[in-house]
Amino acid sequence: MAKIDAFFRLMHDNKASDLHLVSGQQPAIRIRGEIERIKYDVLNNEMLKVLLYEVTPEHKIKQFEETGDVDFAYEIPGLARYRANYFQQKYGIAAVFREIPSQIATCQELGMPNVVAKLAMLPRGLVLVTGPTGSGKSTTLASIIDEANRLRKDHIITIEDPIEFVHKSQSCIINHREVGIHTKSFAAALRGALREDPDIIMVGEMRDLETTALAVEAASTGHLVFATVHTTSAVKTVDRVIEVFPESEQLQIRSTLADGLRAVISQVIFKRADTRGRCVALEILIATPAVRNLIREQKTYQIPSMIQTGKKYGMQLLDDSIMDLFSRGWISAEDAYLKANDKMRFRPLLKYAPTDFTEA
Repeated sequence: MAKIDAFFRLMHDNKASDLHLVSGQQPAIRIRGEIERIKYDVLNNEMLKVLLYEVTPEHKIKQFEETGDVDFAYEIPGLARYRANYFQQKYGIAAVFREIPSQIATCQELGMPNVVAKLAMLPRGLVLVTGPTGSGKSTTLASIIDEANRLRKDHIITIEDPIEFVHKSQSCIINHREVGIHTKSFAAALRGALREDPDIIMVGEMRDLETTALAVEAASTGHLVFATVHTTSAVKTVDRVIEVFPESEQLQIRSTLADGLRAVISQVIFKRADTRGRCVALEILIATPAVRNLIREQKTYQIPSMIQTGKKYGMQLLDDSIMDLFSRGWISAEDAYLKANDKMRFRPLLKYAPTDFTEA
């Protein structure tokens, strides 16, 4: 057993989401969104390097020493997988590990609305799961892929950097591909996927123009594509996808996206106020014909109104979801206010002036 595994077991026992190991500091874990120090010696650079390199693949050590940054996944069988990121900072090496549960939660176990699970059964199109870093996008995607894996008889390809949740083939055949190990880039893997008889393609992140273009193209040519984007609302997601392209191509991509888009799920994670744990608020946009027309006609600013009137399709605004969590007593008024889109709606709930002076 590697020496660092003791930290992972401590992290797992305390239901922590992240482990921070930094040269010149004590180790720390993030519990319910807050950093807590571990009672342990301050780690110096050489000590930490030995600790980390024991579990790092040789080619990743070489990459890290050449570039100062590296991502990979580490697994302790029977416990969990961990997404690792190493980086150099002023006082030496540092690392952050995010725990990825070995058991994949179903949409029902996550408390997702029924419409989210139904997305797994779509015949084709583009489904985007969005939100800030650490908002649970990978967990949501994994639950949808798990739903498809159990209920469909298809070929699923996942493309990630690194591989996070590992699915065992059930009714579907699943192939996991990791950027940097099994393929050169997201774009290269997507180009290859179109010749590999896929029904469902999961893209860990649409991070550049080429990957975005290929994902949209795959969705418009009969495949079901799931991907993540770092945006905070359905409107911003649609605009971001279009704005990635040069201005001369935006009219064409707007039309292609309107045809291919099926849904956008935007999520924000909260620390529970009533118990240990966390919960998630969701904005759900379903691409009805009316929504697609708004995208084609450059009227995305009208999408929130369409979501508000589209509850029968399973649509919901993020602020409505946040208000529901607050009404249940699950989150505090302060957290609701800070993460809401329409701050004025939540301001009357505050006992004191807002802590975010930029929103005053």
